[in-house]
Amino acid sequence: MTTRILIVDDHAAVGRGVKEILTLEFGLAKCEVASTVPAALEKLQREAWDAAIVDLNLPGRGGLEVVQAIKEINPKIRILVYTMHAEEELGVRALMAGADGYLTKDRAPEDLASAMRQILSGSRYISPGLAHELAERVLTGKGNVEDQLSNREHQILRAIASGKTPTEIADDLALSIKTVSTYRSRILEKLQLKTTADLIRYAITKKLVE
Repeated sequence: MTTRILIVDDHAAVGRGVKEILTLEFGLAKCEVASTVPAALEKLQREAWDAAIVDLNLPGRGGLEVVQAIKEINPKIRILVYTMHAEEELGVRALMAGADGYLTKDRAPEDLASAMRQILSGSRYISPGLAHELAERVLTGKGNVEDQLSNREHQILRAIASGKTPTEIADDLALSIKTVSTYRSRILEKLQLKTTADLIRYAITKKLVE
């Protein structure tokens, strides 16, 4: 039976490269690339897919929200998050959103093939580092302070810390500037911080941005 894999990435070169790797690895696998979130969700609603490879840096809806939306459309689909963000930044949050595996883009091509093979078999693909982080949270019952933030709040925190203005964030996420400001206030309150400078320092200290 043909394996059907949807690649959700707005970078054409990355999408093409992933498609080539998987086509070679899985032979007759059907691989398609969706470069926008609406295109991806339309394909998922129209056709049955075995797995999706999802970048987290997607314009509009954040990658974590997209993972949740994909699982709502097809609870049985296997999802591998494939991103430039280090595991300590978003790994646990991605798994909580519904991802079945997490792989950073600096890994070798064979690691991508291995990760896909593993999640298609019904297992999860979790690196030793991410497994350690999960174990620590379970054993200690403690999470990071930013775990209090919703996925959208976390996305906006990282956008602020990367130097984007409220107007740029609003444009990127299709929100009003007022809504972005409201999110900023909520983030400050939840993290018990006072200023945008405090947010930036916090994000840098926690390695939420490069």
